[in-house]
This record gives sequence, structure tokens and C-alpha cells, in this order.
Amino acid sequence: MYWFIEGGNERGTTVRANCEGFEEIGFRPRVAHDHEPRGLSTHVLGREIAMPVITTPAGFIRIAHPDAELGVARAAAAAGIPVGISILASYPIEQITAVNPDTWFQLYMIGGRDGTEESIARAKRAGVRVLILTVDLAAGTGGNDWRRAPLPPGRVDLRSAIRFAPEMALHPTWAARFLRGGLDMVAPNAPGIHGRPMTVAEGSAALREHPPTWDDIAFVRERWSGPLVIKGIVTGEDARRAADYGVDAVSVSNHGGNGLDGAPATIRALPEVVAAAGDRLEVLLDGGVRRGGDVVKALALGARAVLVGRPYIWAMAVGGQDGVTAMLALFRKGIDGTLTLLAVQSVNDLGPEVLVQPTG
Repeated sequence: MYWFIEGGNERGTTVRANCEGFEEIGFRPRVAHDHEPRGLSTHVLGREIAMPVITTPAGFIRIAHPDAELGVARAAAAAGIPVGISILASYPIEQITAVNPDTWFQLYMIGGRDGTEESIARAKRAGVRVLILTVDLAAGTGGNDWRRAPLPPGRVDLRSAIRFAPEMALHPTWAARFLRGGLDMVAPNAPGIHGRPMTVAEGSAALREHPPTWDDIAFVRERWSGPLVIKGIVTGEDARRAADYGVDAVSVSNHGGNGLDGAPATIRALPEVVAAAGDRLEVLLDGGVRRGGDVVKALALGARAVLVGRPYIWAMAVGGQDGVTAMLALFRKGIDGTLTLLAVQSVNDLGPEVLVQPTG
């Protein structure tokens, strides 16, 4: 499970760079100011959220805890923020939207345009508010992807149990929780195959079969009238083109280091994308965010909000829904405390003047 959550592609250069990029940036604290309550709420894609944090979509997090996406959705709703859900989520999207009305659904073109049209129609019926089209995972780079431990084909059977027996023996509490959550390993939101649900292993393989093109982005835009986010943008050129195709926001993301190893750290790429987006797009950031101070750094460089992944999955592994609730509270405390020490009244007042940035 550790490498499934923490790993990256090839040498892990981009995974490390995402965090190192934040570490390179410092703050310019201001002292002897009134410490009145700070404003953490902001507007993202037409809706106010309680703090500029969104849980990013991640596939099959039931491997961490049986509460999985449903627990994340409940914790996010209690915190007043959106929940991002992968097309390879462990729970049906209809159950997610029932507990968090600000659900963002991550779309891959599984099944080509026919499957995509089916997924979009289902998202509409379920009440999804925001659609995220991920564009940065067109192909693996052929290296050592640490996350690619073989998954059981669709159900934990005797053969799978024998294969994973040493790990299960070393982690009996996790094994018991996983088995209580059910033996089936299906992706209930992915388009089915011949009338049956797609398994997680099948869904993982299908992600790269139909990599989206700009024509496909236009196809999705025509069929989805709600807010549309393109996730995986790290250059100004692609940000401008996304705006030309009528999308509403881009997420500066390198897939958490699980796409092209050597892609720029998201926080380093952010200023270029923000400058290119201008007032045509909202800009989000996904990758390397580990604490409230990182959120403040991203907002000071022009992001509207951030998406966090690994922190909430680790919190889920430790404590299920309660763990995610505690993690979000910790982020909120970190954002508030950082604003206080910077003498900034609201997250909406942040700018690069509060930062100490590396030369170049």
C-alpha cells in the first residue's frame, strides 16, 4: 500500500520536485499587527467554499480504508469544501453526490467517445457539479512505475490471498478492514464491459487507451454545460489553448509525479500558467501540497485553490473518515496561522509580496 500511495514514475524526480518547489519558497512575516479572525472562504467556479482546499480525485482508495471515497466526501462536506472523485472510485458516484453536493468528477475517456458520452450523462443524472478532464496520462514512459504492483483481476480470490499473504500477515488490522469492505475490486463508475462492471485492473489499463486530444476536449465541452476543469496543464501555451476551447479552469498538475518523470514541479510552473490564463480561466494547483503554508504559497502565486491528494489518503489509511476530518482541520489551522503571521486578513488578499522566492 505504501508505494501505491507514495510512489511515482521512473526515478521519482517529479514527485520529489513537487515538494522541493514549495520548500524553496519562504515567507516575509509581518509583526505587531492585530490578530483578528482571518477570512478563509473563497469562490471557486461559481460557488463559495469554506477554505481554498479540494480533495483531488484518486483511484480505488479503498485499499487504504473501507470508508474510501464515501468517507472523504462526508469529511469534505462537513468542512464545507468540494470532493474530487475518480472514475475508478470504489463507490458509485450517486452515493457520493448524495452526501456532498459539491462533487467534482474526474473523467477519463474510457471506452472512447461512446464511453465518455455515457460517463458524462451519468454524471449529469447524479448531480455532479464540476467535471475534471485529465489530459496528462496519455502513456507511461516505460520506466519503473513504483505504483504498479499487480492488482487482483476483479475479486480477492484464493490465488490473490496467497500472493498477498505475507503483506496481510504483517498488517492484520488493515487486512481485516479491507476484507470487511468486500472482496470485489470493481470500478462502479467506469463504463461497463459487455453488461458487467469494469474491474479496477481493467479500468487502470483502460485509462491510456483513448488519450484525449483537443478535439476531444471540444467534444466534452459540447456535452457538459457545467464547470469544466482541464487537469494536467503545466505550460502557458496549453493554458491559452484551453481557454480558446471554452473550459472554465485548469489545474496545474503533473499527476503527482505519476506521468512524465522530469515534468516541472507544479508550484514552479504555476506563475507561467497564471500569467497565460489572465482573466479567462481560474487556475488551480495539484501536487506537492502538504500543509496549510503550502496552500498560502500557491494562492500568493495566483492559484484560486489547491487540490490535495496524498495527505488525505494517508489520513484515510490511519483513521478513515475521522482521519480525513482531522487532516482538513489541520490544513485549516495551518492556513489561518500562516495568514496571521503574514498580517493578511483574507486568502483573497494574498499576493507574491508575502513570499521570498528563489532567484530565477
